[in-house]
Amino acid sequence: MAGGAREVLTLQLGHFAGFVGAHWWNQQDAALCRPTDAKEPPGELCPDVLYRTGRTLHGQETYTPRLILMDLKGSLSSLKQEGGLYRDKQLDAAIAWQGKLTTHKEELYPKNPYLQDLLSAEGVLSSDGTWRVKSIPNGKGLPPFTNGRTPKPVMPTEGSIRVWSDFLRVHLHPRSICMIHKYNHDGEAGRLEAFGQGESILKEPKYLEELEDRLHFYVEECDYLQGFQILCDLHDGFSGLGAKAAELLQDEYSGRGIITWGLLPGPYRLGELQKNIYRLLNTAFGLVHLSAHSSLVCPLSLGGSLGLRPEPPVSFPLLQYDAALPFHCGAILATALDTVTVPYRLRSSPVSMVHLADMLNFSGKKVVSAGATIPFPLVPSQSLPDALMQLGEATPWTPLSACGDPSGTCCFAQSVVLRGLDRARHTSQLTPGTPLPSPLHACTTGEEVLAQYLQQQQPRVRSSSHLLLTPCKVVPPYPSLFSSSLSQHGSVLDGLPTGTAVESIPVLGALCSSSSLNRALGDLAKDLSKLDLRRWASFMDAGVEQDDLEETLQELRSLAQCYESGGGRLVD
Repeated sequence: MAGGAREVLTLQLGHFAGFVGAHWWNQQDAALCRPTDAKEPPGELCPDVLYRTGRTLHGQETYTPRLILMDLKGSLSSLKQEGGLYRDKQLDAAIAWQGKLTTHKEELYPKNPYLQDLLSAEGVLSSDGTWRVKSIPNGKGLPPFTNGRTPKPVMPTEGSIRVWSDFLRVHLHPRSICMIHKYNHDGEAGRLEAFGQGESILKEPKYLEELEDRLHFYVEECDYLQGFQILCDLHDGFSGLGAKAAELLQDEYSGRGIITWGLLPGPYRLGELQKNIYRLLNTAFGLVHLSAHSSLVCPLSLGGSLGLRPEPPVSFPLLQYDAALPFHCGAILATALDTVTVPYRLRSSPVSMVHLADMLNFSGKKVVSAGATIPFPLVPSQSLPDALMQLGEATPWTPLSACGDPSGTCCFAQSVVLRGLDRARHTSQLTPGTPLPSPLHACTTGEEVLAQYLQQQQPRVRSSSHLLLTPCKVVPPYPSLFSSSLSQHGSVLDGLPTGTAVESIPVLGALCSSSSLNRALGDLAKDLSKLDLRRWASFMDAGVEQDDLEETLQELRSLAQCYESGGGRLVD
């Protein structure tokens, strides 16, 4: 099992959640494959928190995500629902019938060239139809890269990626994927558009029993389950499914942490009025119901607003991305997620999900915002005190929760993670006797530097910070979003670009409880109150009553009031 790790079970609900999740698992996989001569010592993060060991029917050891994934018919492309590592005994039982058998074959999706190349590098399909994986060193991760005989892999292009499974490089357990066949991923008909539709899915015995069976399978093999993390689309009917799933977890696994990441794709188009109204309604209903059943809820988006008023997407000085591409947006949000979840994935002195939530959600503040600096800007000659001084008084991260500009808002509590800096750069590199430019240059450890910087920025704010040597991995199929001025390991180059591909980056990430949520949730409630619901009867037909809407509006206003200024520190 997990060998003493405090396990987390991940639920991934929705198609945009699939894009974020595929990048997330690819990054976890890349970290498992870290070369043995890496500068950073192994073991800061415990992969057993997210992964489980197993064994195929042929005795092959496996290491797969502890994951339950729900998506719609047509979203898997060439990926098999049962995965490719080994066949589930229950699935085999379904074909034990000895009588006459008629086979109906669906049209096959062409496999993405990137995945074809990946599979050929990882194993072989034997004559009996069994996938045999190449040996896995220490039972974890893929075989390390060996020598020049291995052909250069095909890299996925934006044009070749239709769905998230086109670039997922991680093998899944047969119990991971749960398909919802009553709704379609493609086309205009049969879509999962409304909150009520999503709720109703888990009211059907078929889907409820499937989810409960998978939960029991994963939970019962855990030695110490600390909780669940839910990656859930907020903009469509999956917000209702996510809310119902969180309610089920709260009822069945009382006392465990439930942290929900509400995911919204890039900025919407003004011409799609119904989609925009549904997006508003689903987001409002989702945030209210998810916060009622979760320990903590964090919206994640590269958009500038939760409401109907269009705002430009956020920008990063060292990234160039297309906000209309889920492949790009998912990569950036996964990188932020990989950083802000560090506290409950640490091998040494981890902060449990429950403890992290308790620190941030006091006084009813169950919704938090996220922010990240991707990558954290550091030139080769700089130390951490130099880089932090250079940031000045401004908020050091880009907001990632569609709450607008954080300037002029108050912070109540925060959890901050900085990762990917060599230890030699943690403290000042000035020669003895040189006048110190700031108090940060007098600190003797990197942890002290970061803690003092946060204290200077936001005194009287409840703050937790972690400093890691381990960077974020951004190897293919992570898209090439980075400025040409970055080195292979994400440092900002002084001279001309080298043309080297970026493979890892330092990242600064934060979860914040702040008054920016008062404005964001309040604006969402104002937009909701202006709707003439007679024009959107189809949303109500999906199972939501007028009384439900009024109750949601009141809950949203009450939630917004929790974040009124007072007692926090003003953000410059």
